[in-house]
Amino acid sequence: MNEPEYTNHLIHETSPYLLQHAHNPVNWFAWNDEAWKKARDENKLVIVSIGYSSCHWCHVMEHESFEDTAVAKVMNENFICIKVDREERPDVDQIYMTAVQLMTGSGGWPLNCVTLPDKRPIYGGTYFPKKNWVNLLEQLAEYYSKNEKDANDYAAKLTEGIHQAEVVKLNYNEAAFKKEDLEKAVANWKKTFDSREGGPNRAPKFPMPNNYEFLLSYAHAANDREALDHVLLTLNKMAYGGICDQLGGGFARYSTDLFWKAPHFEKMLYDNAQLVSLYSMAYRNSHNDLFRQIVFETCEFIKREMTSPDGGFYSALDADSEGKEGKFYVWKKEELQQLLGNRFDLFADYFNVNKEGEWEEGNYILLRKESDEKVADRFSMSVDALKKEIAGDKSLLLAERNKRVRPGLDDKQLTSWNALMIKGYCEAYNAFGEKSFLDAALKNGERNWSLLWRNDAGYLHSYKAGKASVNGFLEDYAFSAAAFIAIYQCTFDAKWLDRAKQVTDHAIGHFYDAQSGMFFFTSDKDHDLIARKMEIADNVIPSSNSCMARVLFDLALYFDEALFSKKAEQMLNNVQHDLKQYPSSYSNWAMLMLRYTYPFNEVVITGYDAHSLRKEFAQHFFPNILLAGGIAPVQPMALEKDHTPAIGLLEDRFVDGKNLIYICENKACKLPVSTVEEALKLLQ
Repeated sequence: MNEPEYTNHLIHETSPYLLQHAHNPVNWFAWNDEAWKKARDENKLVIVSIGYSSCHWCHVMEHESFEDTAVAKVMNENFICIKVDREERPDVDQIYMTAVQLMTGSGGWPLNCVTLPDKRPIYGGTYFPKKNWVNLLEQLAEYYSKNEKDANDYAAKLTEGIHQAEVVKLNYNEAAFKKEDLEKAVANWKKTFDSREGGPNRAPKFPMPNNYEFLLSYAHAANDREALDHVLLTLNKMAYGGICDQLGGGFARYSTDLFWKAPHFEKMLYDNAQLVSLYSMAYRNSHNDLFRQIVFETCEFIKREMTSPDGGFYSALDADSEGKEGKFYVWKKEELQQLLGNRFDLFADYFNVNKEGEWEEGNYILLRKESDEKVADRFSMSVDALKKEIAGDKSLLLAERNKRVRPGLDDKQLTSWNALMIKGYCEAYNAFGEKSFLDAALKNGERNWSLLWRNDAGYLHSYKAGKASVNGFLEDYAFSAAAFIAIYQCTFDAKWLDRAKQVTDHAIGHFYDAQSGMFFFTSDKDHDLIARKMEIADNVIPSSNSCMARVLFDLALYFDEALFSKKAEQMLNNVQHDLKQYPSSYSNWAMLMLRYTYPFNEVVITGYDAHSLRKEFAQHFFPNILLAGGIAPVQPMALEKDHTPAIGLLEDRFVDGKNLIYICENKACKLPVSTVEEALKLLQ
């Protein structure tokens, strides 16, 4: 094998995205002190180029510009060049994304920002064609050489804007959460529903699982049939669409159109983790067999393609293979005819190998339009016979597809995203009782604790090739604590609540801002950025602050911690105005608001049969509850720290020889019952 002609500083990194650029002629540095010292010593502008391994346009810009020696010459001679993996350093991405949005009104990846040697930005954008990129760099280099003072003045103003963006102020008004406010917010949200294809009435369409988790929970609490129908419609359409990998399971990142047909083919762990949670919840609500199929196929995809031998979860699969987006996933009609023979007609009808599924260059995206019952009726066959034949065809084609050149795998494992997958597996276990789902959650949970948690030093964010790195961010703490609570609710093993509390205590000590009542995204031990930001609004992933608020609410009840309760209430009060105005951007906050505005119950299950009763109870859909229980009272010495506080919800709830289920609201409990059937009646 020939030695690469060029090798830069990125060769020493573990991030797959950075390693992709290690043999560019650009003299890339990683984000580190060495790079910034060099910039200061040479008084050069810095190119901070941010992307991620499965980003299609990042690959395009690399091929057009960063692999071109003439472009590299301009970059190397005039700039210090830093490459950043946005998934490994979301804190850096947050700063410069804000800068680019302030400068241009929009953002995206690749994100290219030009800064002064002190990290303050002066120019930025996303993808630049090669000619535009070179012209821009030459102009910026000349401008800085002649107008350094003006550049510094502009950088000062822009940096002040970065500091002010998404600033949260402490709401001194008494917290008053009203059901009517939530109802009005949802009523306005409904105006954006696509009542034909599901999702929002615009393209591109992102799954946004947390939006639908809230709407599903809200529909149950408020008895809102319209909201429920929209969620079920959306989940059906997504499951049928090209955004869902009909052969291999799992979902692509988003649909480029209104119909969930043509995906942007990258597959992200965070999407699939949350969609496993969402479809599991929806199954408990509707008992729709399609939702069950989606959960099992997505979990099988995660197990097959996204899980390391020691139980960690990889980050992403690229959209591209052999330099073409989607090539791994699409099919030619002739190829399918040859492989399927006389079974082609049924398969083509089922998966729309016709004008519906036609995409680009004679390729077809497999997608569905009709139920099994309708297709079976058209072909005069039973539903069972149809399912059997389609399953055989899928297996054959999946084996054939696996012979193709695979999309690139980003095999770094992020603490926060792994925690989302733990929670997904827990929700799947609740819905279906499948032991392998709980086993996967437990294996990853133990791995989280042993590899990434450093006791007093807190979390590390990323793990790759046997090395954990990057000081943890608030998302690592919030999502891990939520995952541990989810494991506890599946197992009644109190050590997971103990771990959740340890994580939360550390976050309060190192991320909490008493002036606003919110949490910073970075620890007080991190000092290498020009601003310390907060993540407030929910996006494709819930914000770390909204998740932390929900964790605090739950732990306050488990441990009778008034301080946690006060913090959760204050955080929600701080965002209440924006939540009412923009509910789709605050849906995880709205999940917390449900707990304050609609009946919220604590369900405690005790006795010798507590685990079987818990399993039976969990298959029913009651999203606005907190679950606790066990066979016998927890002894502090059984936990990981002998000073662990007792779980308040379990005090005085055990009676020898009896199985008891307590339904409580606002610290008042109804008389205990002994069967799930009786408990369900009390919750109606």
